[in-house]
Amino acid sequence: MKQMTPAAVERAMKLQDVMLRAMAKRITWYQAAEILGISCRQMLRWQTRFKHEGYEGLFDRRRGVPSPKRVPLETVERVLKLYQEQYFDFNVRHFHEKLATEQGIKLSYTWVKQALQGAGLVKPRRHRGKHRKRRPRRPLPGMLLHIDGSQHRWFCDDRWYDLLVVMDDATSEVYYAQLVSEESTATVMHGLRTVIEEQGVFCALYSDRASHFFLTPKAGEPVDHHRLTQVGRALRELGIQMIPAYSPQARGRSERGFSTWQGRLPPELRARQIRTLEDANRFLREQYVQQFNQRFSKPASQRGTAFVPLRRKDLDLVFALQHERIVARDNTVSFANKTWQLERCKLRATLAGCRVTIHEHLDQTISITFGPHLVGRYNAAAGPLEFKTKTVEMVGKSRQKAA
Repeated sequence: MKQMTPAAVERAMKLQDVMLRAMAKRITWYQAAEILGISCRQMLRWQTRFKHEGYEGLFDRRRGVPSPKRVPLETVERVLKLYQEQYFDFNVRHFHEKLATEQGIKLSYTWVKQALQGAGLVKPRRHRGKHRKRRPRRPLPGMLLHIDGSQHRWFCDDRWYDLLVVMDDATSEVYYAQLVSEESTATVMHGLRTVIEEQGVFCALYSDRASHFFLTPKAGEPVDHHRLTQVGRALRELGIQMIPAYSPQARGRSERGFSTWQGRLPPELRARQIRTLEDANRFLREQYVQQFNQRFSKPASQRGTAFVPLRRKDLDLVFALQHERIVARDNTVSFANKTWQLERCKLRATLAGCRVTIHEHLDQTISITFGPHLVGRYNAAAGPLEFKTKTVEMVGKSRQKAA
């Protein structure tokens, strides 16, 4: 089997876990298809490939192979040139018809529209507001999770804090709730990691379009799914889909939940004379979340779960801020106005000129990796921390399995 990316291996492992669960009749094949986001016919094809080819049959054979339907670059350039020089005042529909009748270029209308919009030659039309209906809940826990933050005076004084909540769409069960000074990349990563370690890997995450979730080129425009944030990169490594919300109404389930939190939590904290973040978060973890779920969570419409057991061992590296750097000639790496000295390792005589990855961990420590190999650990002041060779091998093995 050819070398596969970590994301491809993670996808195949997730597919295998769901299929084994269906084969054991813990869930139906229809539920398995819903969890994986594929049709029943595609589920049948995967089932046949798994039966005849085993685990290797679960890898997508199209990866790395250009699509036969891809429009040639010459055609793309010709279409854009025709619109700029001859059809610049035509609307997209009219231009699409002229391409077929006068130029002999037969392309789909959607492709032509997206090409012109992508080149900035036409502006996307604004759609009218639609009649909104309450979206049905997902049938199984773990299919869709909501994450959102609410800024409020939780201690009934002049201090404002953010309450970060992760909630299941199927049941409204809260898996994580903590008060933080500010909703940020680090606090979001900590919350998601906690949920994954306790519940397993879920299918999709629904959130607003804050800068730590998505990059939006221009206000009011769709998010850029190709340029990932640190949170987006971490979730993609785990095979979790990110879904952006484009209006407060789209986040109605979590927004309604926060009105309940704001009405109930401050009196609870006041009654217990809780005045600090540390005490409040301990109360949330040990008592309040469980009480909240008993009162407000609902049973899922179907039996079973879409959570998949966590297989990866390197969550410390996945849920860390990652930055690439080139090693200087003296085997040092410059980052955050500090210089990090790399000690001699067994991999090669020197790492000078090599591209390494700096991992800013949630506990403020720093790790530096070269490929799958750990080559240094440091505290926040750039002081070296001891690490055993065995640690390097463990990181390497986990990455090799994922590759």
